[in-house]
Amino acid sequence: MALNPQYEEIGKGFVTQYYALFDDSNQRPSLANLYNAELSFMTFEGQQIQGAAKILEKLQSLSFQNINRVLTAVDSQPMFDGGVLINVLGRLQCDDDPPHAYSQTFVLKPIGTSFYCAHDIFRLNIHNTA
Repeated sequence: MALNPQYEEIGKGFVTQYYALFDDSNQRPSLANLYNAELSFMTFEGQQIQGAAKILEKLQSLSFQNINRVLTAVDSQPMFDGGVLINVLGRLQCDDDPPHAYSQTFVLKPIGTSFYCAHDIFRLNIHNTA
């Protein structure tokens, strides 16, 4: 398979769709459709999770209701298998918590004429300064 020349558009489109679903607690269950039932991995704040059902279980367990998100950068690279590597840098505020910077990395793998999220790594950028 060759490099996908539309990797930038795919990356930005995926991020837009992902956060639109994630940031709306009523739509959040739809995120399961973006992951593979068995082959997708997520690392959320250091916790390893595998499979769409377990990933959704984790996302549903998050207790916040309101999210204010600002995207600073969305960088994408093509992969030799036709997939897309996406790195997101942003800031989010959940409910009444203070805003925090975060980074999130996605790896999209091709499946037919579409993609699924094979890897998802999320981490708040909080430094231990004590």
